[in-house]
Amino acid sequence: MRYNEKELLCLSKQPAEKAAELTMKGPKRNDAAKCRLVKLVVNFLFYFRIDEEEPVGALLLEQCRIQKEEDTGFSLVFVDEPERKYSFVCDSKDECEEWIEALTKASYEYMRNSLIFYRHEIEKITGKDPLEQYGISEETRFQTRSQRL
Repeated sequence: MRYNEKELLCLSKQPAEKAAELTMKGPKRNDAAKCRLVKLVVNFLFYFRIDEEEPVGALLLEQCRIQKEEDTGFSLVFVDEPERKYSFVCDSKDECEEWIEALTKASYEYMRNSLIFYRHEIEKITGKDPLEQYGISEETRFQTRSQRL
């Protein structure tokens, strides 16, 4: 995916699906845990110093696993770079579970799989492909990998 700093900065200012002050630890061994404003916008997780408007960084939530860590913590681990792990600690167990659910649902892959599932459910009920009217009934990008093989 290509994007530039101006696009990311503009995206970071959009309304968040979820935002909170969380304790965050970066992927380096000597990274200290710091309080950051963490903001989920579309499929990016932005993190800010508490009193600043520009993000310190952004994580693209594709090809990553969200893992539960203890009662109030979770981590993001990237599939291609398992050593690149970001850890977060929430104020409560409920808040942690909300973050895990929101982050899981934020990826393109999750949305794509949901579209495929609901498309097939509608087709079972109506007998018609709901995307056919838009000329996309045969699009391979909406098929699961197993359907293409």
